Amino acid sequence: MNIHNEDILMLQTIERYLDGSMLPDEQAYFEQLRKNTPEIDQMVVEHSMFLGQMDEYVFQRNFKHSLHSVHTKLLATGEISEGGIVTTKGKVVQLYHRYKKDLLVAASVGGAIAILVSCIALYLSPTVNGSQLELLGSKMAKMERNVMVQGIILDNVKDKLPENVSVISGGTGFLIDPKGYIATNAHVLKGSDAIVVNSNGDEFKASIIHVDKQSDFALLKIEDDDFKPLKSLPYAIGKASADLGEEIFTLGYPRDDNSITYTQGYLSALRGFKGDTTSYQIQMNSNPGNSGGPVLNKNGEVIGILSSRQAQADGVTFAIKSKNIYQLIDEFKKTDTSAAKIKIPSNSNIRGKDRETQVKKIQECVFSIKAYNKAR
Repeated sequence: MNIHNEDILMLQTIERYLDGSMLPDEQAYFEQLRKNTPEIDQMVVEHSMFLGQMDEYVFQRNFKHSLHSVHTKLLATGEISEGGIVTTKGKVVQLYHRYKKDLLVAASVGGAIAILVSCIALYLSPTVNGSQLELLGSKMAKMERNVMVQGIILDNVKDKLPENVSVISGGTGFLIDPKGYIATNAHVLKGSDAIVVNSNGDEFKASIIHVDKQSDFALLKIEDDDFKPLKSLPYAIGKASADLGEEIFTLGYPRDDNSITYTQGYLSALRGFKGDTTSYQIQMNSNPGNSGGPVLNKNGEVIGILSSRQAQADGVTFAIKSKNIYQLIDEFKKTDTSAAKIKIPSNSNIRGKDRETQVKKIQECVFSIKAYNKAR
């Protein structure tokens, strides 16, 4: 069998996988093959997007054909001319009754087109980088103290959260310096101040000291007498590029109850959304609240910061490359002399440890973040 025929066979297999016509055993085998072969996983993602675009094209073509048919009928019966509809009252009523069914169909299709146009507008909007890309910060409604909103009891953070404030956004962050410097995404910090909560439920006040919206990177500094600086961090912040197919994992806070969660996956592309060279693509399930979480390899090295996911593709997630952290911190040090105290860890103390041990050490350094505006 030549390469061309193998490609055709693979596409046919992917289509059967996407339309759900595989037998359970065959589907399980293919999902394992997809997990172990990044090239096949990428083909599944791209073919899924292609099929979606084809469906949109067929829908628009059929809609145009329907409109053309109605227009031709109206011209043939003299109800309209090339100049427009005959506007006498009797003709209008007669026109409605005769073509009521066609008009209702057209109205229904028109409604669907309106939704489609709205989706296209969102796709083209620069503020969200396209409807296919979804940021993973927690989308919190305005909350008042001691009430439950979206499953979150604000009383859980009453010890550190000031009175009469609004929690705006949230996500995950992790220490890049044992003295209390936390890295996260810029989109996680929509408020002016923040509190951070560790995996034990301990809460600490934190200041937002740097936000770079262009790179979607931000820094916080824990400024709380209850926080005890660590002697060292267990992981390293990687400078080298990661390898395609490399197994990775993350810790974060996607749940409303502030429980830390573990998720694993693998690196599926060396570039991010639309070929972004500052990000990786990883195959891993992610949810709102995971933004800002560290992405680590088996050696206990941070290779990225989890930031977003592709809404129309299962498990396609993106992470800012960790080597950018060094550059961003260097730039920050030029404008803020206090940043000179930041010492990014370059050695991993958990290399060669089993995953359970690694997670226990790392989770002490990963925080849930709640950003809020000061009370007026």
